[in-house]
Amino acid sequence: MHKVELSYLLTPQRGKDALIRNPLMDLLQAVRDQGSISKASKALDLSYRNVWGALKDWERTLSRPLIVWDKGQRARLTEFGDKLLWAERQAQARLAPQIEALRGDIERAFSTAFDENIHVLTLYASHDAALSALREQASAHGLHLDIRFMGSVDAIAALNAGRCKMAGFHTLEQPGSNSVAAQTYRSLLKPGLHKLIGFAHRQQGLIVAKNNPLGIASLTDLKRPGLRYVNRAEGAGTRVLLDQLLAEANLLASDIQGYASQEPSHTAVAQAIASNSADAGLGIEAAAVEKGLGFVPLIQERYHLVCLKSELPAPQVQALLNELRSRDWQITLKKLPGYNGDHAQSGQVLSLRAALPWWSYRNKKAD
Repeated sequence: MHKVELSYLLTPQRGKDALIRNPLMDLLQAVRDQGSISKASKALDLSYRNVWGALKDWERTLSRPLIVWDKGQRARLTEFGDKLLWAERQAQARLAPQIEALRGDIERAFSTAFDENIHVLTLYASHDAALSALREQASAHGLHLDIRFMGSVDAIAALNAGRCKMAGFHTLEQPGSNSVAAQTYRSLLKPGLHKLIGFAHRQQGLIVAKNNPLGIASLTDLKRPGLRYVNRAEGAGTRVLLDQLLAEANLLASDIQGYASQEPSHTAVAQAIASNSADAGLGIEAAAVEKGLGFVPLIQERYHLVCLKSELPAPQVQALLNELRSRDWQITLKKLPGYNGDHAQSGQVLSLRAALPWWSYRNKKAD
C-alpha cells in the first residue's frame, strides 16, 4: 500500500478551492475534462512536455498505468486513474471539517512569524522550574521561549556554536578561581564576547523521601553504607555543583554509592526517589515539592542567562529583559518553592568578571 504525505503552501490569500491539493489529481482531472494532454496542458497553464513527463513519472512511482495512451484517440483515464480520483473525492468530502480546522491551526501558528510585536527566542538551558514558569507567562505577552533543556556545559557550547540565541547555567554565588565551576566554564565564557543576565536565586539541596525517614542532614550522610544516591548527567550544572561541594567537604566520588548514576533533570531525580529507586539526590526544592518529597537545603546559587554581546540589542533579547524586569515576573518568582525573588537580579545585565571572578586582574579590561 502506498503512503500519504501532507504539505502546505504559504500564500497571501487562499485559493478558490480550500481542499488539500495534490498535483497528480489536478493532472488526472484535467485530462478527464479536456480529453487530451495538449488541452489539459493549456487548462493548467503548463507545457505539454511538462504534463506528459509528470504523468509518466507518476506511473513509474505508482507502478500502475494512469492514462490510456492510444495514438490518435481521445485521452482517457485507466480504471486505476478513475479510482484514484474517486478515492480522493471521498477522502476530501469526509475529512473537510478536519482539514479546515487543521488549516486554521497552521495559519494561527504562522501568524506569529508575520506579527512584528511577537518574538521567539531560542534558549538552551540547564533544567530549571523558573524557566518553565517564565515560558508560560511570557507567551501571554508575545514572547515565545523555545527552550531545550540540557546540561549547562552543553547549553553554553550550543550558544557558542550558534545553535541558540541564549543559554542558561548555574553556579555558586561568587565561585572562586580554583573552583570546579571555574575549571568547567572558564574556557566557555569570555569577557567582551558574552553578556551575563541575572535570572534567579535558588536553593539547591538533597531531595529525600517524604518526612526524611533516613534522617539525612548533610552530604556526609551520603557515605552511609547502603544509602543510594542518584546523580545528574556529566556536564549538568548540578553535577558540577556536587563535585564542588564534595571537594569542600573532603569527600570523594567513590564514597557515594550511586555517584555514577545519571538522570537528565531535577524532576527525574525526584521521580527516582519517589519510586524508591534511590534515597537521595541533589536538586532544586521545586522538584521535591512537586513529587511530595522531603528536602534538605544545602546551598543558595545563581542561575544565569548568557548571550553573545552582539545579540544584546536584538528585539527578542530585549523583550526577554523587559519580561524579567516586570512586576508580574517578580511575583511569579517569589511564589516558586526554593526561589528568592528579592535577590534574583532578574533582567539585570551583569559584569561577567564581577559575577564570575575567574580571570586575573592583570588581564582585566572594562567589561
